[in-house]
Amino acid sequence: MTATRYDVLTVGNAIVDIIARAEEDFLVKENITKAAMNLIDAERAEHLYSVMGPAIEASGGSASNTAAGVASLGGQAAYFGKVADDHLGGIFTHDIRAIGVNFDTKPLDGTPPTARSMIFVTPDGERTMNTYLGACVELGPEDIDADVVASSKVTYFEGYLWDPPRAKDAIRLAAKIAHENDRQVAITLSDSFCVDRYRVEFLDLMRSGTVDIIFANDAEIKSLYQTVDLETALNALKNDVGLAVVTQGENGSIVVAPEGRVVVDAHPIERLEDTTGAGDLYASGFLFGLTQGRSMEDCAKIGGLAAAEVIEHIGPRPQVSLKDLLAQSGI
Repeated sequence: MTATRYDVLTVGNAIVDIIARAEEDFLVKENITKAAMNLIDAERAEHLYSVMGPAIEASGGSASNTAAGVASLGGQAAYFGKVADDHLGGIFTHDIRAIGVNFDTKPLDGTPPTARSMIFVTPDGERTMNTYLGACVELGPEDIDADVVASSKVTYFEGYLWDPPRAKDAIRLAAKIAHENDRQVAITLSDSFCVDRYRVEFLDLMRSGTVDIIFANDAEIKSLYQTVDLETALNALKNDVGLAVVTQGENGSIVVAPEGRVVVDAHPIERLEDTTGAGDLYASGFLFGLTQGRSMEDCAKIGGLAAAEVIEHIGPRPQVSLKDLLAQSGI
C-alpha cells in the first residue's frame, strides 16, 4: 500500500461564494427556493449579482470547505476541483493553498469561467445558494491524481458532483484507486434536492460498497429513504453502509456505526450568524477525528466544534485556528 501523505482528500465543485444578507420577501420576489442549492445559468447569475446587496467574496464549495477545516484542525488535506484560469480562479487557488491544503488540479484554459454561488443569508441564519457551475462541469477522470488518492486515508466527495456528468466518472475512478489501496471513501449527500435528483444512484453507491461512509442531515436522510420518520431512515442506514453520520442542527448528531449508535449534543454557540458551511465543517471535524483514531463520540464532538465556529460568522470557512479551539475544548 502507498505510504500515507494525507489524512483527507476532498473532491468537489470549486466555487467562489458571493455572500449577502437578504430578507425573506427578496427570495419570494426572485422566485428562489429557500435553503436549497439552486443551479442557475450564466444569465441568471448576472441578474442575481446585479440585485443582491453588499457582498463578501470568499472561496467556497462544499468539499473545499471541508478540506480547509481539516487543515485548520492540523490535519493533512488535499483537494481536487476545477477552476478556470481567470480572476475568480486565482482567488480560489490562493485561498485554499493559503490555508494549507494541497491543490494542484490543472486550471481550465478558456471558457466556461470559474464557478460562483450567490448565497443569500436570511435573518434566521439560513443560507440559500444559487450556483453557476461554470468550469466545475469540466472536472473529469484526467483530474484524478492516482498517487494523491492512494496516499489519502479517506477520499471524500460531495453529492453535488452528480450534477456535472463527467465528474461521476472521476469519482468512480477515485473510489476504485482508494479501495485498491485499502483506503476509505466518503460522500456527503449535500442537500435534499440533490438527493431527490439522484436517490437511486446514491443508494447504489452505498449498497455496492463504492462509498464506505456517508454524511447527511436529517432532511437529506429522510429524503433518501422517502420517509418522514427519522427512525425508519436510521434503521435502513445500518444495512446499506458501514458508517453514517446524521446531523440535526441544534439537536446535535447521530452516528450509525457497526457497534451501534452514538448520539452527541450540539456544541454550544453564542450567536447564530450564518449556517453556510456548517455541514462541511462538521464533516471536516469528524473525518479529522476518524483519521486520528479517535472514538466515534469524539469524532462527532470535534465535528460539532468545527460547525459551531463557522456558524458564528459570515462565510463558510474557519476564521480562527480550529486546532487551537480543539486544544482548548478538552475533547
